[in-house]
Amino acid sequence: MTFVWGAVLAAGMLLTLSPWLWPAGRRVVDAPARRGRLARLLEDAGMPRTSPTSLVIVAVVCTLVLAAVAWLIVPVAALAVVAAVAGAVAPFAWLRARCSRLMRVRRGLWPDVCDLLIASVRAGMSLPDAVSSLAESAPAELRPSFAVFARDMAASGHFDSSILRLKANLADPVADRIVETLRMARQVGGTELTAVLRALASSVRADAALRAEVESRQSWIRGAAVLGVVAPWVILALLAMRPEGARAYASPTGIALIVVGAALSFVAYRLMLRLGRLSEPRRWFG
Repeated sequence: MTFVWGAVLAAGMLLTLSPWLWPAGRRVVDAPARRGRLARLLEDAGMPRTSPTSLVIVAVVCTLVLAAVAWLIVPVAALAVVAAVAGAVAPFAWLRARCSRLMRVRRGLWPDVCDLLIASVRAGMSLPDAVSSLAESAPAELRPSFAVFARDMAASGHFDSSILRLKANLADPVADRIVETLRMARQVGGTELTAVLRALASSVRADAALRAEVESRQSWIRGAAVLGVVAPWVILALLAMRPEGARAYASPTGIALIVVGAALSFVAYRLMLRLGRLSEPRRWFG
């Protein structure tokens, strides 16, 4: 019955916050202005239409839900606080993982986009038409963004503002290089666009192959970090589910042990991830 009432309370909170989580409409901005870290994180995760306020609300809801679940399973205040902190961090960790996954997937697609642009330009198409044609010829993961560009271009006829919106939707360092190259070619003209795109495609292919090889060899570091952090807390939760274990961890010594263990787990996890992380290219004028 407690679980049912908790589910009803969570559903009521979700319905109450729904106007802010899913607004009816959003105003389209002509060019990306200065954005905060949360807005940048949402863009990089492929969710540019989600507001930072919605992300904060989701983090608060996750905090309350995980803290309540932990308290119902193991009635130890320190463990409930640790669960609340984990719930607050979970949405941001998920977004960062989504950013990394999207970047890895797209990294191998940009050389094909450059080849398609080169073929379109050499066939005599104008630059706006060449970019718009990618809505049908680009890899499936990138077509929605180019379809939005084609609609913007058809509606406004202004290449610079449409390509900037495309850059914001893609939110990728390699896409930034391609977009800025196209903007420069559009503004100053010249006949070196195909040579520049060909060199860019070769550079991206070489970088993607090297990164894929290194990441495959270092994947064990992330797995070891996750296992090393999760395993002790699973054992602690199993011990705390027993009455004598709950009393022990609710004592001052048990609370100190939980707090110190949480701090050490966080530091060790971040250290192992930093040791296995490769530096990512920075975005251009993003």
